[in-house]
Amino acid sequence: MAKMWAGRTDGALNKEADDFNSSISFDKKMYKEDICGSIAHAAMLAAKGIIGKEDADKITSGLESIFSDIENGALEISSDAEDIHMFIEAELIKRIGDAGKKLHTARSRNDQVALDLRMYLKEKCKIISGLIYNLLNVIADKAEENVGVIMPGYTHLQRAQPILFSHHMLAYAEMFKRDLSRLKDAYKRMNVSPLGSCALAGTTYDTDREMVAVKLGFDGVCSNSMDGVSDRDFCAELLSVFSIIMMHLSRFSEEIIIWTSWEFRFMELSDDFTTGSSIMPQKKNSDMAELIRGKTGRVYGDLMGILTVLKGLPLAYNKDMQEDKEGVFDGAETVEKSLAVFAPMLAGAKVLSENMYEAAKKGFINATDMADYLTKKGMPFRTAYKTVGEIVGKCVKEGKTLEDISLDEYKSISSLFEEDIYNAISLETCVEKRISQGGTGSISVKKQLSELRKYLKNEKGV
Repeated sequence: MAKMWAGRTDGALNKEADDFNSSISFDKKMYKEDICGSIAHAAMLAAKGIIGKEDADKITSGLESIFSDIENGALEISSDAEDIHMFIEAELIKRIGDAGKKLHTARSRNDQVALDLRMYLKEKCKIISGLIYNLLNVIADKAEENVGVIMPGYTHLQRAQPILFSHHMLAYAEMFKRDLSRLKDAYKRMNVSPLGSCALAGTTYDTDREMVAVKLGFDGVCSNSMDGVSDRDFCAELLSVFSIIMMHLSRFSEEIIIWTSWEFRFMELSDDFTTGSSIMPQKKNSDMAELIRGKTGRVYGDLMGILTVLKGLPLAYNKDMQEDKEGVFDGAETVEKSLAVFAPMLAGAKVLSENMYEAAKKGFINATDMADYLTKKGMPFRTAYKTVGEIVGKCVKEGKTLEDISLDEYKSISSLFEEDIYNAISLETCVEKRISQGGTGSISVKKQLSELRKYLKNEKGV
């Protein structure tokens, strides 16, 4: 295929160099954005009298026919083209003749590709935003379905204190709410149009950049033409947001993997989100959760890739920037697919509340509450801490729990112990006494759940 840029040279590249230079294999994803941007650009050119209305109408009609043919499969995007921009322009000229050659007036591929990329990622942000919103609803439902279910809370993966399972779920809701907020912030900074920056210095034509920006749904235009074509901060920022989303999904997946193991048995995934073994018939593997955990590293790699590409680039456009797309496309698609799988996997998971409760009864996770009990009776906390530690040590040696110790034994240790000690260290009491704001007590958890429901009712996403 003839090169649109042939002139200074004959455009005849070495075959390997031509393949190396081509980006059509991945930037063809942006055909819709390229066509929409070109239609808006043509309308502006006509409105400003830079090209005639008849030519603009031909361009628009030709671009719409190209879009329709690509969508219905009548036109295949040629792998021989250098990029999607050149493919569409060449096809347009083939269909409408010389009028098609006027489309590229007052723009460059530099601002054209920057525009297409922003438009493509804006749509991805909207999709991902919707998926996070859906996941938050699933988390809210799961928390509401299991209010009252007690489980052991962990630090260092050691049983620490009793908590409500709903409290654990709502902790993840806070993470994904922050993710949604970060995504909205990144979207806002990305939502300015670079079109009209041209190659780097702007144009001699009297264009209307604001008109094009409004037509394409942007909040405004890039205020500096050099920055307009060389800025890829939005790619790095989005990949940073995507990486944090994946980190949260990975942490959640790790817990699900642990919880579904025979050693824990806190949760069971539905059959449609697990796989079996080719040799061990008893296996039910949490493969979807494991894949999400694994794909997190992939998105981290995409982030490091774009940061490394950009770190030494002088202004303005450099061909290195062609390396922005594969990574950010991959990051967006990986997050999208991971969220699309995770939400229904969680929704269909069965919470094994009895196993959670039995685990919470072991490990002396009510020891802190015993120390608090003694402290409230007048014993200094550090003394109470040491006293309870000694009691736990005694229980470990004798194979007992704190509930198994008789009142006489307790009184022989400290006269502060009374009959109410057993109520004070019951799991239910331990949970309910966490009355502080944001704590695991049922009143607090129900308030957190109510606030999440209110947030979801008012949250509009990107």
